[in-house]
Amino acid sequence: MSSQDLVAGSLSRADHEVLFHTVINTAVDGIIVIDEAGGMLLFNRAAEILFGYTPEEVLGRNISMLMPEPYRLHHNGYIQRYMATGEKRIIGIGREVTAQRKDGSTFPMYLSVGEDHVGGVRVFLGILHDLTDRTSRERDFQELQNELLHALRLTAMGQLTSALAHELNQPLTAVMNYLNAARRTLDGGGEQAIGRVREFMDKAVSQTQRAGQIIRRLRNFIEKRDSDRLPEDLNSCVEEAIALGLVGATDRDVKITTELADDLPPVVIDRIQLQQVMINLMRNAFEALENADVRQIVIRTQRPAPDFVQVSVADSGPGIPPEIMPNLFIPFSTTKSKGLGMGLTICKAIVEAHNGRIWVAARREGGAEFAFRLPVVEVTEA
Repeated sequence: MSSQDLVAGSLSRADHEVLFHTVINTAVDGIIVIDEAGGMLLFNRAAEILFGYTPEEVLGRNISMLMPEPYRLHHNGYIQRYMATGEKRIIGIGREVTAQRKDGSTFPMYLSVGEDHVGGVRVFLGILHDLTDRTSRERDFQELQNELLHALRLTAMGQLTSALAHELNQPLTAVMNYLNAARRTLDGGGEQAIGRVREFMDKAVSQTQRAGQIIRRLRNFIEKRDSDRLPEDLNSCVEEAIALGLVGATDRDVKITTELADDLPPVVIDRIQLQQVMINLMRNAFEALENADVRQIVIRTQRPAPDFVQVSVADSGPGIPPEIMPNLFIPFSTTKSKGLGMGLTICKAIVEAHNGRIWVAARREGGAEFAFRLPVVEVTEA
């Protein structure tokens, strides 16, 4: 059979059969043909490699044997529903599915299905593309991103080490003072002693709880963990981030004002990652105020539209030069003498991974305002 025969379209029936089998068996993707009952009629060489079965082991058997539960159990019902209603859920569309090999292991693949009649019999042709490598690359990228996020959280906490020691020293010193006062009161005796000692002990417990809360928040923040998105109260998340961001900031003489809307719906977020965004924006605001005459930060939550909520961090600093603004979220772009220029890039990556958007704008009264939006998702949908 020559190329001229192919161009002229003068193939014999035998040549057509040879060409058909050549195409089927040299295809890179798996090709399976089934009948109306789900029985396999054709199983090409690529499918053998994908699933580990020989054609003799699968031909005539139901294609559900190539599926893990619960898909295996329901597959025949899908075919019967289509035959009865004509409603196409995958035919002519294609989608990602999970398949099962002979050894019981599963793998992701993209399945596209076509339909035709051969000799008066309805058949379905499936083309299967293995997505294992892509999924593995995505998993590796996610792990790398999580490592980077964790490293940046550790860096942020490392820069606050001395401030953290100061922050913890205050409640611990107060505990010691209250306990010493309680001891002196007991030594003095008197009718009022028991009541005063109880008061001192209550205050000591309160300060101990304050120190423990600081430690718990920091531990949760720097803990290495997988991303976990759940419906959360945005205001609660922001308040915790503010408490963390204020560690060591009491000596900066900065006024923090919060304006938290009381009508916000739950948002599906990774709480720690969102707090990482907030703390980074707060630290940038503190640095912008170092040489400012008026030192004020306003943190606001609101719901400008029904389908999203918004968080903003505004400062009264000197503002950001217009020529620098377009590059703020570009990796390694920084105006600081010390720093990698990755903070805002990571903030952008986190927000966009939550299907949100982040931006910066100049304030008319001076300073800069960073804001980000997050979509509102129904809890049932999440």
